[in-house]
Amino acid sequence: MDLTLRSTFLPHDDPDSALAFYRDLLGFEVRDDVGYGGLRWITVGPADQPGLSIVLHPPAADPGITDDERRTITEMMAKGTYAIIILATTDLDATFERLQAGAEVVQEPTEQPYGVRDCAVRDPAGNLIRINEIR
Repeated sequence: MDLTLRSTFLPHDDPDSALAFYRDLLGFEVRDDVGYGGLRWITVGPADQPGLSIVLHPPAADPGITDDERRTITEMMAKGTYAIIILATTDLDATFERLQAGAEVVQEPTEQPYGVRDCAVRDPAGNLIRINEIR
């Protein structure tokens, strides 16, 4: 098989805060910003990786989700236990320094016992963003 990763989805509950985080703080380009029914789907990604996107989606948009499930998702997002993404950088310290200005820090750069040096922050929706250092 010849498979590549095209898109991944992360929930958001505030499109303007999501844009400020992913576009302004992380430096991702906005590829699409679509509104429908009072909700917004925002697609972002690294400029040098045009084939890879993160779709920031409203979690309440799925018509198959019950009100109880919607509440559970909202609670999990607030705790930061609903969605996770792992990014990578060659300069973890500089990246972390920049992120401290606008992200909730979960873990400072740390040498993990399993051989990865990384840090962790949360985006405005509570999604956990781990950033690995490329060595």
